[in-house]
Amino acid sequence: MSAVYTYFAPCPLGLEAVLAEELNGLGIEDAAPARAGVSFTGPLEAGYKVCFWSRVASRVLLQLLQFDSPTPEALYEGVGQVKWYEHFRVDQTFSVGFNSTRSQITHTNFGALKSKDAIVDQFRSAYGSRPNVSRDNPALRIDVHIEDDGATVSLDLSGGSLHRRTGRRVSGSAPLKENLAAGLLLMADWPEYCAQGKPFLDPMCGVGSLPVEAALIACDTAPGLLRESFGFEHWKGHDRLLLRSIRRDAAGRDRRTDPPQVAIEGFDVSRRAVDAAQQNVRDAGVQRLVALDRSELSLVEPTRGGPGLLMINPPYGERMGVEKELRLLYRRIGMTLKGRFPEWRAHLLTGNSDLAKEVGLRSSARRIVYNSTIECRLLEYQMLPEKTPTEEGPGGQEMVANRLTRNRRKLKSWLKRDGVTCYRIYDRDLPEYAVTIDRYEDWLYIREDERPDTIDPLKAETRLHHAVMAAVDRLEVKPSDVFVRHRGRKRGSDQYGKVAEEGEKRQVQEGGLRFLVNPADYLDTGLFLDHRWTRGIIRDMAKGKDFLNLFAYTGAASVYAACGGAKSTTTVDLSSKYLEWAKENMTINGFTGPEHTFLRFDVLQWWVKERRTYDLIFLDPPTYSTSKAMNRTLDIQRDHPWLLNSVAQLLKPDGTIIFSNNFRRFKMEAEKLHKLSAKDITGQTVPPDFSRNKRIHNCWLVTKLTE
Repeated sequence: MSAVYTYFAPCPLGLEAVLAEELNGLGIEDAAPARAGVSFTGPLEAGYKVCFWSRVASRVLLQLLQFDSPTPEALYEGVGQVKWYEHFRVDQTFSVGFNSTRSQITHTNFGALKSKDAIVDQFRSAYGSRPNVSRDNPALRIDVHIEDDGATVSLDLSGGSLHRRTGRRVSGSAPLKENLAAGLLLMADWPEYCAQGKPFLDPMCGVGSLPVEAALIACDTAPGLLRESFGFEHWKGHDRLLLRSIRRDAAGRDRRTDPPQVAIEGFDVSRRAVDAAQQNVRDAGVQRLVALDRSELSLVEPTRGGPGLLMINPPYGERMGVEKELRLLYRRIGMTLKGRFPEWRAHLLTGNSDLAKEVGLRSSARRIVYNSTIECRLLEYQMLPEKTPTEEGPGGQEMVANRLTRNRRKLKSWLKRDGVTCYRIYDRDLPEYAVTIDRYEDWLYIREDERPDTIDPLKAETRLHHAVMAAVDRLEVKPSDVFVRHRGRKRGSDQYGKVAEEGEKRQVQEGGLRFLVNPADYLDTGLFLDHRWTRGIIRDMAKGKDFLNLFAYTGAASVYAACGGAKSTTTVDLSSKYLEWAKENMTINGFTGPEHTFLRFDVLQWWVKERRTYDLIFLDPPTYSTSKAMNRTLDIQRDHPWLLNSVAQLLKPDGTIIFSNNFRRFKMEAEKLHKLSAKDITGQTVPPDFSRNKRIHNCWLVTKLTE
């Protein structure tokens, strides 16, 4: 007759009933939920099956001994009662995990040390040598738990945590553990949806935990098929034939090579997250079932059927984001669910109940579950059969769409004649919809400037949502090629600061040249479209000249100068990232010789040391910045005479400075310039796509006066 063992399977708090039901499905009839886990009894096969098949359990602990442990000495004696040589060899490694509740032994490291001493002393007494401890990769893991001075000593049959399905999982900034993701899906009745052929969608999928687990459930894939090994394989009591039988049965049920006809989709605004999710999908072998793509949240919609089950795990404010931004995010979630997922059943996991109120939907059910130590709520929303109108209504969206159509028609002949593929098509045309929309060939960059405090945030978020929707619909752009950014109140170099870490650069064409732009990481893409004609002037003037580009940003002006036949180009910027970007722009256009130099300096300091002179200088400083090197600030209105007089010292007698800035109320103080003349050429440098905003920049030709 087979031996009957007592087991305990830990799981995330709140999933105990889900795990118990899962174990019942494995034929374990006495699964009893406890705090943060489920206890059960059965033969060795029961423990092996839970290790191999459970999607929710964190570990499987096989109980070896229980005893009273009121003191450290009692703990040592009790652990020493186990015949450890029956479980592992002296040449194998082991580790001890210790935790206690309502015990006199409160220090986990001390409890683990006393337990370890009892084990190694037993081996040393019997064999004259002892096994070594390995914290990272032990052959056998031993668990000691004390509650109310009662100790339980167990073997960890699973080895490493069962939430690690594969050994190569790509992590993100705040991923769901796989067993929590699976537990949430089971709690939301995903197996029933799947059986009916209804789809699953995660609009903020991150590295793909929910889509991958949804696919494994759909394919009836045992998580154990993805693991390289289990802890029990190094145990002396291991039954190899039993494991082989369980594995063979699981392989026969696995449908990953012939998946069911059900749609599973994941989207995320981060391309880096989507790429990581794609890798995790491939590692899990469910690439035939899971479709992933990049998309702004407000543009996410099912592409393969519906209605179905939606689940979303937005940031809670614990490790990511700030309160104001997250409030807007949760409002966007509510609008997206209402507008794009009628008749779907949606579930939102959040650890912030205040943020959950911003969704603006009434939940039909809520369950408490813990994500690590964070108490969360899984909120269920049953979406209405039809789209819910908002205060702005569809009319606002149609207004933006009509304006886009009119602007496109107005620019059409110019775009075709000049071969322009990157241009502004909407520039805060309607006061209520204060966004700019730039088209870069086949994709859109939509930016909203800081909202006034007098504007209701929900109304503003609704308007932004409708502007984005109108752009995608009327300009016929894929959601994956739309990037939406919000600009706050920033000054100086911060106005071009990083907002993400995607590293996604795309090549675009302008004036027969190629430029790298980054729509994901920065508030500005790396190519100022309003300076298109200014760069053309630089190209026309550059032949045979030594060109200097100050505050060079990504070096687009240097590329134009090189194309125009400049004898040399010198590109100066304080940012090493922008200088590397400038080098890339020069390289992809074939300008790589020693005549093209790149210098990382604070411009306000560099000109003092520079002894070389130049024929043509492009000076495009920020409106305001701080120079740490010189311990001073730069205010372009206040300081432009000083700046121009200083830079003019680097100018050859017949040379020219092309001076530009973006301060809308700028006034040239020509009387403060020392032997310099300034000619306003702004009208020649503002292209048609910025005709509504002629003060987008101002531009001047500055030359030395002849004696």
